[in-house]
Amino acid sequence: MESAILTGRPLSPADVLRWTCPHDRQAGQGCVTCYQASADADPALPLWDVAVWFTINGPIPIRALQDVHRHGRRFTLDQPSTPLIYLLSGQMRAGSGAEAVAGVAGFLLQNRHIVQEFTVTEIRAIHS
Repeated sequence: MESAILTGRPLSPADVLRWTCPHDRQAGQGCVTCYQASADADPALPLWDVAVWFTINGPIPIRALQDVHRHGRRFTLDQPSTPLIYLLSGQMRAGSGAEAVAGVAGFLLQNRHIVQEFTVTEIRAIHS
């Protein structure tokens, strides 16, 4: 399992490098290119289970939460018991944990109608 807490302290240079996707984006910021590439990912690539916790300034409508469940890429968007903290999880084929996390977070960038701005607080990627 690879994980990082992205708030409360700056990442070390090694962690920054470790959590940078192939397109030079910090995984927690999301990468639309990684997200789009996952649609045609090589089936030989490892399958990653990814969790991205993030905060926003306002609530996500229930309808938008339900729509993510029908997305078709095995993504779920849930709200744990804490207000304005959300969990986006999903499976993605990628060469590294950073690429998988960047792709899942890239879903948020691609779908700005769901979340305008977000701050990722914690990320996890488990290679299966």
